[in-house]
Amino acid sequence: MGSAAPFFTEFAPAPTLGSRPRPASPRLRVAIGTPQLSVVIVNFCQWKNTARLTRQLRNCEAIRRGAAEVVIVDNHSPANTLAKSLKKLSGVSVVRFGKNYGFAKAVNRGSNLSRGEWVLLLNPDVTVPEGFLDEVLEAAQRFPAVDPNAGVIGFQLRNRDGSAQASSGVFPTLARTLAGLVLPRSRRRCQHQTLMGRQQVPWVTGGCLLVRRDCFEQVRGLDETFFLYYEDVDFCRRARSAGWSVWYEPDLRVTHHFPLHARTVPAPLRLVTRHALLTYAGKHWSKWQSKLLCGIVWTEALAREKLARHRKNPAAAECFRQLRGLVGDVSHGREPEAQARIRFAANFLDAVASENDGKTQEG
Repeated sequence: MGSAAPFFTEFAPAPTLGSRPRPASPRLRVAIGTPQLSVVIVNFCQWKNTARLTRQLRNCEAIRRGAAEVVIVDNHSPANTLAKSLKKLSGVSVVRFGKNYGFAKAVNRGSNLSRGEWVLLLNPDVTVPEGFLDEVLEAAQRFPAVDPNAGVIGFQLRNRDGSAQASSGVFPTLARTLAGLVLPRSRRRCQHQTLMGRQQVPWVTGGCLLVRRDCFEQVRGLDETFFLYYEDVDFCRRARSAGWSVWYEPDLRVTHHFPLHARTVPAPLRLVTRHALLTYAGKHWSKWQSKLLCGIVWTEALAREKLARHRKNPAAAECFRQLRGLVGDVSHGREPEAQARIRFAANFLDAVASENDGKTQEG
């Protein structure tokens, strides 16, 4: 991980999600009217992509008239001059963590520092069409008439070649998870929508996710037990349980350039994704199903560890050994130990995250 001193570190404890925070400092806040929409972008070794997305967003009329703002939360990426440039832009705030806390905590911090009635989560590797935020605001304003309980709205994701990208799904079960092993990676977690029009769905992906602030605060934001992945599924499930509805709106489209299913999954990232699945199972599945999943993941990790040693890849082998230990930690509720193993894996994610930085303009 980068060691340069961040512009903003953990300057104060994260405010409680149930209350609106006041501005942290004059450097962090921009003197504009109270926005209706807050865009939260979590950056990790993606400064070029983040800067490009921010420029696209600032071309929208909503930013220029103060109806929308952009809050960038950096998870301790190496120093980059783009961070300074972004911090100087009107309508843009930048906060930098002193270490990588994961996606969920970064989103919660960004939401607490923002002020809009609606919060839009966007991945750095997303590009948006001209006037996108203006259309998002229009959608947010009309949705209460469609459904007063609408709390979460997901938009249509497209691949770099313009084809449809799955962006929502049914809630994971043990049976579906095991059956998904025989499906293409693009269809294991998400599903392609067969209906053309607006519809309610169980959950939508966090890569482009619009959330009403009242909903976000009622369910206390993303569960920070999740470091990366499945926090969106868990959030939508809790929002629905609290009486909010989740919608898929295909009229608004963005391009998601580098979804997980289209990339290789190195050992450190596999440890993180398996932790996310185990955490979700522990929260929402029966005890015996969660235990069975733990056994399956432990066996998978052992097989991958042996294969890595055979291929003389000690770093990958150590990650899979850590994954076996992680299974035991999750199974026995040893959260501090599990988080320590996640931090171990996070130390190797810089290269993984930066591999596609600056490439969202291609294709």
